[in-house]
Amino acid sequence: MQSIQNFSSGVIAEIIRRQPASKEKTGFAWQLAVGPALARVTSVDLRDGVLFVVARDDRWLKEIARATPAILAKMQHLLGEQAVRTIRT
Repeated sequence: MQSIQNFSSGVIAEIIRRQPASKEKTGFAWQLAVGPALARVTSVDLRDGVLFVVARDDRWLKEIARATPAILAKMQHLLGEQAVRTIRT
């Protein structure tokens, strides 16, 4: 039996992956991956498999660096492993 949380996460990821590439799609996936607080103080741009992250200040960059493996896994789940290969700040 699969939990509802895992099921809904998979369904959302599938819906997102089917959408055409866009800045809005990347931003939406980013907000789901990091949460609203971190999403508010950052901006992202996805180019050629590299997710570029700009943060409001160094404190947020440190948080992103600390959580990069988890964030990368979430972004790959939402957008696909080939779509997001690495994260750069």
